[in-house]
Amino acid sequence: MNALHTQASLDPRRAGAPALRVAFVTETYPPEVNGVATTVAKVVEGLRGRGHLLQLVRPRQGEHDQARNAVDLHEVLVSGMPIPRYPHLRLGLPAGHLLRCLWTLQRPDVVHIATEGPLGLSALRAALSLKLPVTTDFRTNFHAYSQHYGLGWLQRPIVAYLRRFHNAAAATMVPTEPLRRDLAAAGFQKLSVVARGVDARRFDPARRCRALRAHWGVEPDDPVVAFVGRLAPEKNLSLLEHSFAAIVAREPRARLLLVGDGPMRAELSERLPHAIVAGQRQGDDLAAHYASADMFLFPSLTETFGNVTAEAMASGLPVVAFDHAAAGQLIVNGESGLLVPCGDAEAFKTAAVTLALSRARRLALARAARARALMQDWDEVIGRFEALLTQALLHNAATGPSGLPVPSAA
Repeated sequence: MNALHTQASLDPRRAGAPALRVAFVTETYPPEVNGVATTVAKVVEGLRGRGHLLQLVRPRQGEHDQARNAVDLHEVLVSGMPIPRYPHLRLGLPAGHLLRCLWTLQRPDVVHIATEGPLGLSALRAALSLKLPVTTDFRTNFHAYSQHYGLGWLQRPIVAYLRRFHNAAAATMVPTEPLRRDLAAAGFQKLSVVARGVDARRFDPARRCRALRAHWGVEPDDPVVAFVGRLAPEKNLSLLEHSFAAIVAREPRARLLLVGDGPMRAELSERLPHAIVAGQRQGDDLAAHYASADMFLFPSLTETFGNVTAEAMASGLPVVAFDHAAAGQLIVNGESGLLVPCGDAEAFKTAAVTLALSRARRLALARAARARALMQDWDEVIGRFEALLTQALLHNAATGPSGLPVPSAA
């Protein structure tokens, strides 16, 4: 199988461009809707836009899912299974034998692994067995999620597994400097900060829609308080409920907008009968939902980044969030949003009420939020990503692979 390019005459390197053959392994990809899928797709398309040749390895998403093939992209679809409590998402099953065969037949310059599940682990082991340079992403706080599902006792073994997984790579990309420091303190090595961009053309205040607000049953001056994300315990949604209750006690016209899906959707719909439960939204429809709200509450403390924060800011929404992940990186407290100390629920509720009661404050913060989001340019992010792939390739050529032990099971 010609996995990485189809015709030598069409290889961009023949024209002198510094193209790489990149095997990109991920267990989630659009049309799945989550932050990892969104950013992985942006990186894949960004690398293609720079002339690189991509082999995308991902689980098959249903029986009608077909691999795409182009001069610069070849998809390899592998078996998967639904993730418990998230049946619309899939977990890739091990595919080590297939990947060793593919990469022996057509060696990539570098293997990048975006997720640490069974597929990612099999890819790591296959790449190291073939002495291929490997880079990884740290994108999801699985060890933090365990606390929200009655599995707190698993936190230490999960951290140990993730540490062994990532330390076997030439470089691990993390989205923020605070996360880099936290992981370094936990024994993770070779960490590099690669931020996340935001599509400020799609997520734009100009997408505010009076017809959509009328469909929600809100008047022009009624404040709509938005949350976008998985409706799941790890998002700290009890604080969202309590904060909105505090808002309604002072501003009865306020409405809560929930965009997303997850195991708590039915429960929240029952407990919050007056909330606008919009379900999963994508593309321009999602952008219109953001822009048609008036403020954004994000109480999560389990994010590695939190793309929704940047999307809300680009959409012209003032954000209330903990000083953590994307919010801590992008928001200047009191200038482009409101930040509160991590874990201080009372401060979060107070900030939410303060913002809901002042339209003038919301408008001022919204303008600054939009301006800050415009600085999160995807082209710079892709450039940094590209540079780390090249460094891994050059380092591997000079010194060989790390030789560190690889976890034996996911």
